Formats: sequence, C-alpha cells, structure tokens
Amino acid sequence: MTGRATPPWPGVTGDTADAFVPYGDLPATSRDDEALGRRLEDAVDAADAPDVVLAFSRHGHRTLRWGGTAPPPPVPRPELRYELGSASKTFTGLLLAQLIRRGLLSGGETAVGCLDPGRSTGPAPVTLAHLVTHTSGLPALPGDFFPRALPAWRTNPYARYPAGRVIDAFLRHRPRHRPGTRWHYSNFGVAVLGHAITGATGTGWEELLAGHVLRPLALSDTGTRALGPGADAVGHRKDGRTPVPAFDAGGFRAAGAVRATPRDLLTFLEAHLAPPPEPLAGALLSMHTPVLRRGLDRRHVHTVGWFRHPTDSGPMYFHSGATLGQQAFLGFRPDTGSAVAALCTRRFRAHDPFVATAYALLAEQ
Repeated sequence: MTGRATPPWPGVTGDTADAFVPYGDLPATSRDDEALGRRLEDAVDAADAPDVVLAFSRHGHRTLRWGGTAPPPPVPRPELRYELGSASKTFTGLLLAQLIRRGLLSGGETAVGCLDPGRSTGPAPVTLAHLVTHTSGLPALPGDFFPRALPAWRTNPYARYPAGRVIDAFLRHRPRHRPGTRWHYSNFGVAVLGHAITGATGTGWEELLAGHVLRPLALSDTGTRALGPGADAVGHRKDGRTPVPAFDAGGFRAAGAVRATPRDLLTFLEAHLAPPPEPLAGALLSMHTPVLRRGLDRRHVHTVGWFRHPTDSGPMYFHSGATLGQQAFLGFRPDTGSAVAALCTRRFRAHDPFVATAYALLAEQ
C-alpha cells in the first residue's frame, strides 16, 4: 500500500468538506435510552471476558453498562483504569498536534536530529510527521525485538526492550522505502516519536502528555503506569481465567502505555466532538483533518492519531488497541455526536467479537 502524509499543522490544506460543527444540547429520549441500554448489555455479554465496560455518549448524554464472567471486583468496574494498548496513539497524536499549535514543534523536525543532533540526517530523513502517520518506512517492531522479548512473551515482552534500545535500533535502521511514500503501521515508529519529542523539547513524553493533554482535559484518572489493585483492572490470558501482570510498555510508552477509566475516556472523546476552550481547541479540531489516503481508490483515510471510515451520514473516527491481557476500542462520530469507549480484560483471540461489536455499535448510532 502506498500513501503520502500531509503535515497536520496550521495552514494545512486538503479535504475538509466534513468541517467540524459542534453538537448542541440534544438529550436522548427515554425510549432511546432503553434501546441503547439493551444494546450495550448485549455487547457486554458478547465480549465473554472477566471484566467488560461499554461506555457510550450521545451529545454528552452518557450511558454505561458493565459486567463480565468474573466476580465483581472490590472497586466498581467503571472506576478502574484499563490498558489501551495501541489506542494510546490517539493521545500521542493529540500531544504532537498541540505542541505544533503552540509553536514548540513544527512536525518537520527530523527524528535523527532530535535524538542525535550531531549525526548526519541523510538525503531523505524520517520526520516527526512521518512517524505519527506511519509513513516512516520503519517496520512494526525492531528486528531484534522478538529474540529479546521471547523469555517474557507471556508476561511482559515490551519491558525487555527499554528506551535506549528503541533509540539505538532506530539510529541503526535503514528504511527499505523512502519516508513518506508508503504506509505501514508501526509501534516502533510511534515509540521513536515519543523519544524524539523528548529530545526536541528537553521534557519527558509523560510530563508533556500530562501538561498538554491530561490536565487541560481534567483527565485525572488517566496515566501511563499501573497503580496496583483497586486502581487498575487485571488482564487475563486467552482462556479468560489466568491473570497476567500489568502491562509494561518499556521503551514503547508513546505507542501503548496509556491506561484510563471509562469515564475519562468518554471525556477525551467528547472533547473531540465539542472541543473545550483553549488551549486544546485548535489541536482537537486538527485531529479531524485527513492527512493520509492510501489503498485502492485511496479509500483508507487517516488523521493524526485516528483511522477514519465513512458512514451514510458522515465519517467515524476510531482506534483499537490490545495488550497481553486487555482490549480497548475508542471511537467518535461528529455527525451524530456519538462516542464509544469499550474495554475488556481478556487477551485477543482468533475471531474475537469484542472490537467488531464495539465498531458496529458506533457505526449504527
């Protein structure tokens, strides 16, 4: 598949026909509430996982349902923080967009220049824009990731690949394709992006995320490190019975370390539908803008951080994620003012219905 990215910063031009319009105060009727509640309950049952939460928002009116095959935990399921895995990239994308809006970065910085200023960048350097749009030419994971991760494959393989090794692997890598010409989903690339942002700003990715995204949106129950029992949901293997340790993203924190409660995730998604006043309004609006089209008839559309699919009345934006013991789906639709945060504590299996069910829930609302 081929594709070309357009940097998501002020002055971008392109396909903006579906310009964002904030939704109004349109509360759901009681009949709508009942039908939606039943739909969410069916989705909880279909997930077949120890802990499941389906959180839905329409025009700011929230409906949550939860359950699971395991006994209820001491803390109500909606109050636990769940691992987002790759859906964390939506937070990293918003962070980069905000740093660009504030003039702290341009997006055109070279990753090599951020990580090793004295090194030559070469004729076709990888930029921050390439990394966030998966057009850097990097593989999904570094070539030596699997040999290092194998001893901890069932527990925490990413923890065996720390930040220094991610950076070193990037500096040694020679892309097979010219950056900006091909799309290839890459945890490696977004991990490098986090380290490059740190190098360019002199501030750690986690500190930047907290200061520029989490605190401005009042996401007090969102973080990047496990706090332990009573705060974090416990993941399980494919059998749905065997618990696994809390996920440690190692050097891939920007690509998959975020964990959050369902209510915080709805707040995050609602901000994309009705951006609050500055400082984040401009960055949130920019997350709607297509920056990459690829595939046959250029039908696959991406924004900074989100996949975008068409519906009969407008586009829907979504991203899924998984760790060794949990799954997540985040999505929103500006045309209906709807948002879905779906979370469960069972590792992905072949033909797993969880993400497909959450996707259909958003597509049908």
